[in-house]
Amino acid sequence: MAGECSYVQAMDSLVLYIHWPFCLSKCPYCDFNSHVAERIPQNEMLTALRAELAWEAARLGERRVTSIFFGGGTPSLMDPESVAALIEDARRLFTLAPGAEITLEANPTSIEAGRFVAYQAAGVNRVSIGVQSFDEASLKFLGRQHSAEQAVKAIELGAKIFPRISFDLIYARPGQTEQNWRAELAQALSLAADHLSLYQLTIEEGTKFATLYGRGEFQLPDEGLATRLYDATAEEAARFGLQGYEISNYARPGAESRHNLAYWRYEDYAGIGPGAHGRVTLEYGLHATSRHKAPEAWMALVAKHGHGTTQQEAISQPDRAREALLMGLRLREGILLSRFAARTGMGLMDAVVEKILAACIEEGYLTLTDTHLAATSQGRQRLDALLPALAR
Repeated sequence: MAGECSYVQAMDSLVLYIHWPFCLSKCPYCDFNSHVAERIPQNEMLTALRAELAWEAARLGERRVTSIFFGGGTPSLMDPESVAALIEDARRLFTLAPGAEITLEANPTSIEAGRFVAYQAAGVNRVSIGVQSFDEASLKFLGRQHSAEQAVKAIELGAKIFPRISFDLIYARPGQTEQNWRAELAQALSLAADHLSLYQLTIEEGTKFATLYGRGEFQLPDEGLATRLYDATAEEAARFGLQGYEISNYARPGAESRHNLAYWRYEDYAGIGPGAHGRVTLEYGLHATSRHKAPEAWMALVAKHGHGTTQQEAISQPDRAREALLMGLRLREGILLSRFAARTGMGLMDAVVEKILAACIEEGYLTLTDTHLAATSQGRQRLDALLPALAR
C-alpha cells in the first residue's frame, strides 16, 4: 500500500526539462540536438520557451514540480535573466516544491564567477559541469574548448557558490589504460563534487567521429579493457564516498540527481524547447511527446501554435512495461513492483518472459523479492542484451 501511495504522489508531481540548443562549438562525438550560431537569439528563445512552458502548464493542470533541469547544448550560454524568468514562470504556473532541485549544465569555457553568482541568485541550486576529461591530450581529441586547469577551477568555483555540484567524464578513450584512468579519477574525485556522471565513448552515426572512425583514424579500447575501466570507476568512486546508484552515475548519499531519478523511476516529465522529449499523463493516458529539433523552425511553430510539438503518441500498455523495465533496472534500487503495476497497468509476470526471468535470476543477473525487481552489478552491465529477451 505504501508503494501505491508513493506512486500516486509521484503522478501528481512533475519534473521539467528545458533545452537550450546552442553551443560555442560542436564536439566530434556529440549527437545531441545542439547548434553553433554566430548570434544566439537570446530574447527570441526566451519568448518561445516561456510560451511553450505556459502552453504545457495549461494542459497539464496544477502539478507539483520537484525538479527543473536546464540542459543542452550549453545552458551556461543563457543570460542569467532568462534562467530567472523561466524559474519564476514555473513557480507561477505550477507549484514549485520547497527545496526543488534546479540544475544548470555548464561548460568550463563559459563559466565566470559573476555568471555563477547570477545563476545562483536566479534560483539554480545545482550545477553540472561538462568536464569530460582532466587529460590535456584527451580534451584536444574530444574537441573540448577548455583546458584541464580550467576544468579544475570551474569545479572549485562552482563548489563555493552552489550547494550541489556534479561533473561528467568520458571513458574508453583511445590509448587509455586502467592505470592512467585511476589517476585521472583520483584527481577528479578529490575535488569538491558530490556527483559524477560517466559516459563510455561510443561512435554515434552522423558525428565527426563516425567519419574518422570509419576511416580507421583512431581505435577504441576493446570490450575487456572498457569493462575494467568501468569497474575501476566504481572502486575509485567508493574510495571518495560516492556510490553507484545507477549504471553510469555515482553520488554521495543524498546527492543523487533527483531529476534523473524521476526518469529512471518512470515518472512524468515535460520537455520544453527544441528537440525536447517528454512523458506526460493526460486525461486519456500516458503520452510520449517530442518538439521540433531546429531552433528556428521550433520558434516559428511556438509563435503560431503556442508550442513546437511535432509528435505526440499514446504509449501502449506493453510499451509502458518495456520502458519501465528499461529505465528501472538501470537503478541499483531496482523497480518497485507496486509502482510498476500502477504505471503500466500490468503485473510484472504479465510483462516478462518467465523462463528468461528465471534464467536471469539463476545466473545472478537479477534479483526478485515480494516488493522489488533489481539487476545486480553484473546484470546492469548486460541490460542491453537482457532486456530484449526479458520483456514480452
